[in-house]
Amino acid sequence: MFTQRSTVSNQVSTQALIQGPSSRHWPWWPLLPLYPYGNRRTLVRELLSGQLWSFEQLQGVFYVAVPIRMTVLRISGGLLLYGAVAPTGEVLAALRDLEADHGPVRSIVLATSSGLEHKLPMPALARAFPKADLWVTPGQWSFPLALPQAWLGFPSKRTRILGEDGWPHQEQLQWQLLGPLDLGIGCFAEAACFDRHSGALLLTDALVAPDPTPPPLFDADPTPLLFHAREAGFEPLVDSAEARHRGWRRLLLFASFLRPSGLTVPSWRDVLAEAFRPGLRQRRAYFGLYPFRWQPDWEADLASLLPEDRPVLQVAPVLERLVFPRQRRPLLAWLRQLAQLEDLRWVVPAHYAAPVPCSSAELAALAAQLEARPWAPNGGPWSFLASIDGTLLRWGVVPEGTPDRDAIEVSSP
Repeated sequence: MFTQRSTVSNQVSTQALIQGPSSRHWPWWPLLPLYPYGNRRTLVRELLSGQLWSFEQLQGVFYVAVPIRMTVLRISGGLLLYGAVAPTGEVLAALRDLEADHGPVRSIVLATSSGLEHKLPMPALARAFPKADLWVTPGQWSFPLALPQAWLGFPSKRTRILGEDGWPHQEQLQWQLLGPLDLGIGCFAEAACFDRHSGALLLTDALVAPDPTPPPLFDADPTPLLFHAREAGFEPLVDSAEARHRGWRRLLLFASFLRPSGLTVPSWRDVLAEAFRPGLRQRRAYFGLYPFRWQPDWEADLASLLPEDRPVLQVAPVLERLVFPRQRRPLLAWLRQLAQLEDLRWVVPAHYAAPVPCSSAELAALAAQLEARPWAPNGGPWSFLASIDGTLLRWGVVPEGTPDRDAIEVSSP
């Protein structure tokens, strides 16, 4: 399919492995209390030799944990950070090593206006590199109070808005902005960054490519996988390749649909009856609390997420149904603009697999596929997402009245 490829390396940085627990401390976790809270282990991988690096951490709720990525790109005279993870001592030590080899961090980019998990670490990351410019997408917002950016920790003297204040490093990078798109309480915007040197397209949330197998970030602590691999709360957490595989596929369903169709929730009476048994009286097993029942056909919903035995680029269902149900046209236009990039070879999203091999023709084919198929469905595994969207519409939280809305029947919760 591709005649030339840059060398891909999955080499794990030794710096990320030798740091002790104290170097993984993240003091600001109470602002967004997601697992693993104040102890953020980081996996550093070199994606494209001497050009692109991935800094990955876990985040989630009730062990529904998936990787989040900060991408580090080599530019002329230094480095650019696309996105952010919690800048722990472990992260900063690995970045200092890269600076020693490739020059200082020159720019930090917040390429989304709505992703709190990407936004919250930015002020701390900016303070760690006081000489770097901070670039943000237009349409930044906060909830429940609309606060100035400076009050949220963004340094006013070196924070610039993508597009309005120009574009960073245009001699090497090409930028394409999606949005801002009206979400009602705020807006969605994403800035794609294409590196002409490596052929890599950096994205945040608009596209993802789920891994068919558990990402290597779980190797150090597979607890989330083992927790969700079980059928009932009284089962112990037993580590095996099969359990890790089953647990990861269930995490994918949770992260994609929030409440998959192959899942039922037992009564709290049943949940508590299974909890607190000997061997489960530990925080690691949530003391036996496990409010899930997986049906025999639970894997059927994976067909759309994992159509092949490799990562496949797609729009995450939770974004399609809750962010883009009335915004398919601008999303398709953005994808088709990206499909015109010359020498596109890789896509690097902020979640799941990276780098994902991709050509301009494949990106154009994805846009055509999204346009041809039903958009933001209501039934099957999408039912719970559709009920949330319907409730938000009735409450007037999200806008309605665009052409994409006409093709969607809003279901009640």
